[in-house]
Amino acid sequence: MDVKIPKFVKWAGGKGQLLEQFEPLFPKKFNRYLEPFVGSGAVFFYIIQKYKPTEIIISDINEELINAYEIIRDDVDRLIVELKQHKEYHMTEGKKYYLTIRATDPNELPPLERAARFIYLNKTCFNGLYRVNSKGQFNVPMGAYKNPDIIQEDRLQFVSKLLKKVMIKVMSFEKVVNLAKKGDFVYFDPPYYPLKKGKSFTTYTKNAFLENEQETLANTFKKLDKMGCSVMLSNSDTPFISDLYSKYNIQIVQATRMINCNGDKRGKINEVVVTNY
Repeated sequence: MDVKIPKFVKWAGGKGQLLEQFEPLFPKKFNRYLEPFVGSGAVFFYIIQKYKPTEIIISDINEELINAYEIIRDDVDRLIVELKQHKEYHMTEGKKYYLTIRATDPNELPPLERAARFIYLNKTCFNGLYRVNSKGQFNVPMGAYKNPDIIQEDRLQFVSKLLKKVMIKVMSFEKVVNLAKKGDFVYFDPPYYPLKKGKSFTTYTKNAFLENEQETLANTFKKLDKMGCSVMLSNSDTPFISDLYSKYNIQIVQATRMINCNGDKRGKINEVVVTNY
């Protein structure tokens, strides 16, 4: 089966490049699919097309991202109209327009305009990096794109079709235990534990994701295991992570660093995939 991954946003740690290595690691049989850190959705888009689960629940604590998913599912035609307007203004006003949109409080916008703002900024900011300051304000500078792919009409229409029967939620990862059932497949792709203290990108919101959060995630993994779920998790190849999941199966995959201001540092790096099956 030829699976098309419709990447509609750039996202740090996106898994599109790893799907070929992931395929042998997915469970052979499962009922429903749940993904609590959905991000750009590469694994979700692969699973829904290749395995056709009976039900799918995707979630994230990033309200901007989840709102975009919901609008693409429910109102994609009007979203495309909004993106065309952003493209027109961006091409005529450039950085001035970018900074104006960036400074707009998304909480004051209707859901449709909020989703269009999110996608516009993602497609025009530096390296497609989603980062907010301590106040939760998006603060990434504009990228140097001559003709950014803001509208992506065909791709968004395809994503909309795939999302039609998908449950989409703003939800913290540990609450997945309230939704999961025996026989489900749950995939975790959290912010990775830093390879070096203070050197890694560890969050997509104003809240950090470090030792305490990783330990809570490991406990959630264990709870799902006891419930009879198939659970898979991606993370950095570090002693801390290996110790947290020492009772489970740990495989090494090789990823390419895609977001780094220094092009020389975008080489291969080991990551771990943990499974309970």
